[in-house]
Amino acid sequence: MMISILFVSFFILMAVGVPIAFTLAISTWLAVILGSRYPQIVVIKEMFSGVDSFPLLAVPFFILAAELMTGGALTHHLLRLAAQFVGRARGGLGYASIISTTLFAGISGSALAAAAGPGAMTIRMMEKSGYEKRYASALAAAVAIVDPIIPPSITMIIYALQDNRVSVGGLFVAGVIPGLLISAAMCLVNFYISRKRNYRSMDLRPTLAEMVRTTIYAMPAVALIVIVVGGIRAGYFTPTEASVIAVFYSLFCGMFIYRSLHVRDLPDIIFRSAMITVGILLILAAARAFAWVLIIEGVPQYMADLIISWNLSPIMFLLAVNVLLLLFGTFMDPLPGVMILVPILAPIAFSLGIDPIHFAMIVILNLTIGLITPPVGQLLYVVSAAVRIRVSEISREMTPFLVAYVVILLVITFIPALSTWLPRLTGF
Repeated sequence: MMISILFVSFFILMAVGVPIAFTLAISTWLAVILGSRYPQIVVIKEMFSGVDSFPLLAVPFFILAAELMTGGALTHHLLRLAAQFVGRARGGLGYASIISTTLFAGISGSALAAAAGPGAMTIRMMEKSGYEKRYASALAAAVAIVDPIIPPSITMIIYALQDNRVSVGGLFVAGVIPGLLISAAMCLVNFYISRKRNYRSMDLRPTLAEMVRTTIYAMPAVALIVIVVGGIRAGYFTPTEASVIAVFYSLFCGMFIYRSLHVRDLPDIIFRSAMITVGILLILAAARAFAWVLIIEGVPQYMADLIISWNLSPIMFLLAVNVLLLLFGTFMDPLPGVMILVPILAPIAFSLGIDPIHFAMIVILNLTIGLITPPVGQLLYVVSAAVRIRVSEISREMTPFLVAYVVILLVITFIPALSTWLPRLTGF
């Protein structure tokens, strides 16, 4: 009875456009109050348990670091660093968008922050140089997916909390090669489309002196990436501690090195970061309660027994998971998707002999692709709001990017070493 009420109410609420956090919470509450004898307080208890975790402290701090980077001009200098080397080539500003977002991924860990920060900047720059706004917007949305893949990653932190077979540090290291593959694939798509449409910047080539100056100015921003990722790997601090260091480093650079961040700017930056954090944590809390209903009703065990009874080989299981998660991601955000599905699927994958880190990368990439697929496609709406363009215009340009992501997903599925080689090499 609880399961019927849970899923019926969930799909009805989703269909009428209720935000995902409220959809999860309301459907869980209805399932408890109408289909069980549990007290209603259990929903609040499970929601609180969903966010009562020390590693989750990294989430608000990485988000705040990303906002400080944008407000303190660190993002701007990363973009200029990339643009000076490739901006004059055909499709050069597209490459600059990809490179700057990939560098930004080394600090933020949030696709939404990447789209709203460096993504919005490059869209405006590309539009002024003659690129179609809808293409620039689609590129910014597609490239932002690299942020939850390259460390540090908020999604990886949540995944590690759901599967004790993997560590946050191990997932961070595992994301490096897949993240770079994604960036390379986006470059290939940009090369094809820019050549076809003859996108080229009309800006003058910078002089050697200007390039040296721009590179020097960008070094403090690049150093933050080295500090965060290198410090975690060297064992100097945990991912949570790294997020706090990233905040203070971004604050220092913005106020004392670039001098573009002022005390009067901080309230707005903190408010924006708080609003994003509240949204994420509310989703996580509601997803925990939703998953609790599934667990007490035996859904994970039933699903595990059903899938095992099919006697699938490991590769057929992974292909089936890819199809399931790609469909699931079209209407579910990555974070609740991880919290709901990982406890069901990860034990099955482990029983089939699939490396937990390899499986984690497949799950994270699958669900993250959903950020650019309608009807939910949060990145499409973030970019749409940031540069004032209709979502339908961005969606029309997404096909080549989605094809590229499916190819990358299959490559990562069939070649486990892309996810596991670096963690093993570094001791995870």
